[in-house]
Amino acid sequence: MSETELLGPTSHTFMSQRLRLHYVDWGNPDAPPLLLVHGGRDHCRSWDWVAQELRHDWHVIAPDLRGHGDSAWSPDGSYTIASHLYDLAQLIHQLELTPVTMVAHSLGGSASLRYAGVFPETVRKLVVIEGLAHIPESVLEANAQPPHVRWRHWIDERRRMAGRAPHRYASIEQALARMRAENEHLSVEQARHLTIHGVSRNEDGSYSWKFDNYVRSRVPLEMSEEQLHALWKRINCPVLLCWGRNSWAHDPSRELHHFQDARVAAFDDAGHWLHHDQFAAFVAALKGFL
Repeated sequence: MSETELLGPTSHTFMSQRLRLHYVDWGNPDAPPLLLVHGGRDHCRSWDWVAQELRHDWHVIAPDLRGHGDSAWSPDGSYTIASHLYDLAQLIHQLELTPVTMVAHSLGGSASLRYAGVFPETVRKLVVIEGLAHIPESVLEANAQPPHVRWRHWIDERRRMAGRAPHRYASIEQALARMRAENEHLSVEQARHLTIHGVSRNEDGSYSWKFDNYVRSRVPLEMSEEQLHALWKRINCPVLLCWGRNSWAHDPSRELHHFQDARVAAFDDAGHWLHHDQFAAFVAALKGFL
C-alpha cells in the first residue's frame, strides 16, 4: 500500500438548519463526486474500507448525519426523515456535487431515495443497502392505533429518553464488545475501527457512543406507502437495491415495480450491514454497477 493510500480523509463542516454538520472528504476533487451516506446509530467512518477502494476513481465524500458521529445534535432531539433529506440537499447544493452518485445504507438509504425522488435530475446513479424503510410489525401495529394514542405514546417515549443518560463504558474494549455483539459478522479489526470512530471520551475517562439517544425516537408523521412509492417512481437514474439474506429486512425484489430502472443484488451470509459482512462481494457488485 502506498503512502497516499495510507492517508485518511480530511474533516470538514457545513451548516444546515442552524446545525454544524460534519463530513469527510477523501480528495481527488477532479473526479466525479460520490456520496456515501451511513445508517442509523452509525457514522461516516464506517465507509472507510469502501472509500479506500473507490478514492482513485471518485471524489468520495461521506457525511455524518445530524445527531451522529461528529455532527451536531438537534437541540430539540428531533430527527425526522425530512430533516435528513434537507441536510443531504444542503450538502449536495453547497458543495456543488451534481450530478452526484450516491451509495447509502439503511436510514441513509431512506433519505437518499427521497432525495433522488425530489431531485431526480441531480442523481447519476443510486445504490441503496436495505433502505426501503421496511417497517417492523410492532411499528405497523402502533401506526394502526388512533392518532391520539400514537402521539401520547411518542410523548411518553420522549419523556423516558429525557431521563436516560448515555451509557458509559469503562474502556474501549467494553465498547468494542458491545459493537461485536451487535453484529457477529464483524471481524475484530472492523469492530475496533468502527468503535474507535464511534465513541467519544467523557470527562471521567469513560467512553460513550457519539450518536444522540433521541435518534431512536420515531415521530408519528410519515408519508403513506402510496406517496412513498410515487416518489420512488420519479427516480430516473439506475438504482441498485442491495439485500443481505440473513437480515431482518425483506427482499427488495417485491418493490422493483415501483422504480423506473432498478435491480437487486442479494448477498449470502450477510445481515443488515452487508457492506461489512460480505465486503469483497459488495465492492465487486458496486464497482460493476458504477
